[in-house]
Amino acid sequence: MSAAALLALAACGRDRPASGAGSGSGAGDVGGTLVIATAGDADILLPPLVASLQAAQITSQLFDRLAEIDSTMNTVGDAAFAPRLAKSWTWSGDSLSVRFALDPRARWHDGTPVRAADVKFSYEVYADPATGSPATELLQNVASVDAPDSLTAVVHFKSRRPEQFFDFVYNVYVLPQHLLGGTPHAALRTTPFARQPVGTGRFRFVRWEPNQRIEIVADTTNWRGRPKLDRVIWSFAPDPAAATAKLLSGEADLWEMLRGDAIGQVASKASLRAMPYASLDVGFLLFNVRGGMFADRALRRALAESIDREGLVRSALDTLAYVATGPAPRALDGKPHGAITHDLAAAARTLDSLGWRMGPDSVRAKSGKPLAFGLMVPTTSQVRIRLAVLLQEQLKQIGAKVTIEQLEPNAMMQRLGTHKFDAMLHAWHADPSPSTVRQSWGSAAANAPGSPNVAGYASRAFDALIDSAALAFDPAQQKQLYARAYDTLTDDAPAVWIYELRNFAGVHRRVRPAGVRADAWWAALGDWSIPAGERIARDKIGLRTASAR
Repeated sequence: MSAAALLALAACGRDRPASGAGSGSGAGDVGGTLVIATAGDADILLPPLVASLQAAQITSQLFDRLAEIDSTMNTVGDAAFAPRLAKSWTWSGDSLSVRFALDPRARWHDGTPVRAADVKFSYEVYADPATGSPATELLQNVASVDAPDSLTAVVHFKSRRPEQFFDFVYNVYVLPQHLLGGTPHAALRTTPFARQPVGTGRFRFVRWEPNQRIEIVADTTNWRGRPKLDRVIWSFAPDPAAATAKLLSGEADLWEMLRGDAIGQVASKASLRAMPYASLDVGFLLFNVRGGMFADRALRRALAESIDREGLVRSALDTLAYVATGPAPRALDGKPHGAITHDLAAAARTLDSLGWRMGPDSVRAKSGKPLAFGLMVPTTSQVRIRLAVLLQEQLKQIGAKVTIEQLEPNAMMQRLGTHKFDAMLHAWHADPSPSTVRQSWGSAAANAPGSPNVAGYASRAFDALIDSAALAFDPAQQKQLYARAYDTLTDDAPAVWIYELRNFAGVHRRVRPAGVRADAWWAALGDWSIPAGERIARDKIGLRTASAR
């Protein structure tokens, strides 16, 4: 089914505006249970260590930043940010420090007041390489954080940069020093807190049943006001088909990744609607360039030349995805960046010149070693499983033998963490800033514990261009520098950028979404609502701890 037809289905019938301004939804209309189906469990609920989208969704409801970005996703300066834990902030005359005045009403869920010492402690946790946080690389321009009094936190920067406010505020969730301050940063991952967190958000943690569900409930006395929903439950499914089944059966109210026929099934079901939404997701083939055959740039480029990206996207996703323009999604950039052209003949010539000769079994070999490698793919992604099969066939034409390895998410994370893999079909959920590409491809993160740079890619030229772009105050110059950085990355071929999804979520019609942002559809989950007149049995559980059936 074409995207145009699916968009028409999503818009027809009893569809309601995403703003949630439908009948029966008033400011005082609170209550209801939202069950979110998701493929795979969360990895951890300690914000600095979160790697999975499931965990990111949940921790963002339990913890707060000092300020929150709005839907414009303008990362330059502070104009796009609204107060959260900080009620206000002021800049120094030289713009090398910003002074945050904390909201004195803010409390941790155990009743302890939020203090500036928590902000200072949080920065130290995120910035310490021993913690193993993916955000450490993004805080390199922060010199220090001071707490001159209990309600004032001062962030000092090494240099003036267009995105210095964003770099700190967006990447640091504030953590409770009184609960974690006595734990070595390297040991935070194994603390009970990492699975039973205490935050400041509008929801508080209730329970985590591994591989089954995580439940959070409204913090009714929250200083920012209680959320409109009573509770939110993430219901884990072993794969996307099972998650879709939960939605279609009524067991769940939302499934964020509808694909193929499921979109039509949802749109034709009276109780559900298909909701298109923007995203910052890019899917790609990633090589482990730390050693072995993929340390050879020429080999990687030859394999990239043998891949027909348009054919892959057309066969696996039809019109439900775009061919990727490069490492940055369209919403952040939109300009194609020197993709390596599909050319089987040129790829064959390069492989021959490198000594990879075709054998009688139609597999190339060099010095007795076959051109064979494993391709990891998560069991939770039907899209990437389909793409893996298609890639296997395309690469076979050039004489490469690909073995598909389907792994559960936790097993895949372990393999990535120990660098024991050849290649994988990966997906990156970008932050609003183009500079965050450093997380996945910057040299400083190549061997850091827990780093998103799982490929091990390192390039001084790329680093210099990204750093220069991040320092540029002129928008035109900044865009040009980012373009050159993306071209450098694409030319080196540590990955082959394949697709950007056109996202559709299946949502129960009684649910009124609000504040759906491209970087995080869940950002304003506390403002989602279910009108009293449309509630079903599980909406009437109230605030007591009980199973939602």
